[in-house]
Amino acid sequence: MQENDKKNADARYQEFLSDLGEFGAREEEKAFMDSIAPQVEKEDIPLKVGQRIRSVREKRGLSLENISERTGIDTLLLSQIEAGQIAPPLGTVIKLAKALDMKMGYFISGEEEKPYTIVRKGERRVVSRYDAKKAKRYGYEYESLAPQKKDRHMEPFLVTLEPADTEEERSSHAGQEFIFVLAGRMEVRLGKEVHILEPGDAIYYDSTVPHLVKCFGPEKTEILAVLYAEE
Repeated sequence: MQENDKKNADARYQEFLSDLGEFGAREEEKAFMDSIAPQVEKEDIPLKVGQRIRSVREKRGLSLENISERTGIDTLLLSQIEAGQIAPPLGTVIKLAKALDMKMGYFISGEEEKPYTIVRKGERRVVSRYDAKKAKRYGYEYESLAPQKKDRHMEPFLVTLEPADTEEERSSHAGQEFIFVLAGRMEVRLGKEVHILEPGDAIYYDSTVPHLVKCFGPEKTEILAVLYAEE
């Protein structure tokens, strides 16, 4: 009798585990899981980036057409960035900062007012590269490691590269970039050359050379990237 009870209990437990593993498959279950999931502060940051760009542009008395002429960025894309519909890649932020005579860091972290900054691991704010209208993610997100540092000349970021829905074009802009691979494998397209970097590898190049950085293979890549944008 006791043996049968034990078998029945084991069977009920296995059934419970099976149901638990399948939970979330139905739409109403997904909605419930989304409602109780921790809300990571990602989506508002691109919105603030766009708002800061628009605010500075309007204070300068410049139109979208003026900025497009200075940067080569399409006016439609500029308006989507300002509306927070698209999170711009770092190269685009650098171009916009130069066109608006501002430091790049202002658009990402706001006012710079501290003589030094300490960024704790749990306090880093993430910007995900995405296009809300096309519901696409472009395969990377970045976290500023020096927000609000006054008069900074370098912009250090922790960047996570993932397999993307779509591939971006190579970009070029004033300045220099240093990248150190922390985990995973990274592909760098620099001019006509292609290089694969492993954990522990590093690369330093002039950003004026058309370049593209992406993860190599199915696994995500983590890198430390330091950008220097010339005044």
